[in-house]
Amino acid sequence: MDAIPASKKEIDARYARLIAQVAIRTLHEIFTADPAELVTVATFKGRVSVKDKATGLPERPYLIDVSAERELFSTFVLADLDPVYTLKKLNALVSPHPYDLEAVRPVVDFEALLAQYKFVEGIDAVAGLDSRRDLLGLTPGEFEHFVRQLFEAMGMKSWVTQASRDDGVDAVAISEDPMFGGLCIIQAKRYSKAVGIEAVRALAGVMEDKRATKGILVTTSWVGTDSRDFAARHGRMRIIECEELKYLCREHLDLDVLISLPKAPPKRS
Repeated sequence: MDAIPASKKEIDARYARLIAQVAIRTLHEIFTADPAELVTVATFKGRVSVKDKATGLPERPYLIDVSAERELFSTFVLADLDPVYTLKKLNALVSPHPYDLEAVRPVVDFEALLAQYKFVEGIDAVAGLDSRRDLLGLTPGEFEHFVRQLFEAMGMKSWVTQASRDDGVDAVAISEDPMFGGLCIIQAKRYSKAVGIEAVRALAGVMEDKRATKGILVTTSWVGTDSRDFAARHGRMRIIECEELKYLCREHLDLDVLISLPKAPPKRS
């Protein structure tokens, strides 16, 4: 019988599944090898060593970034699950085209951070400004994951993102962490201009639908006075704009991020 070569679509699907299997197996090995009291959360960042086709230089693009809590992961039946769907359940950041080595940017690139500190040592800190991560340079999906990790660093126990109706710009997160006053809805907006009041009203609607006790809108830009007044009248909403977002990144992620807005936000009186 003659061998029939697999199609590119089949090869791509197999490669994506292989990456998912490696990620899930690695998380399993971490939780199995370490005591529960020592490791409660594990993160896997998958990279490949290749040469840039445009320059011929070696590079190591990330194809996957996923975190899992032991409590949730321990409920999975590894022999029966589909690893690709498991990554979706874990809100993993996965390359849309892994076989073509299309990279994703991990929320925190530890190697890049270390290299940055070595680079700026002993020189004017202003010289390193361009090396800061620009949040407006993230894709909508990457920004959602960035906000997710920020709130996890702030003490959020868990959250589940849901697809929005505006191409992934918004992310909805749910947490039962008591420090946020019970059930909390978080909406992320990676904008370069003002966020309209319709987004704040939409957040209020989601809060009502989910019976949440608190709602938080996080944006790289700012909101208008009407939005702030609406949130104040609502009483259970908080708005985090660009400057506060940068402060929270420094405070909880130890990251000095950049938000390259085309114009400065209006000053508050």
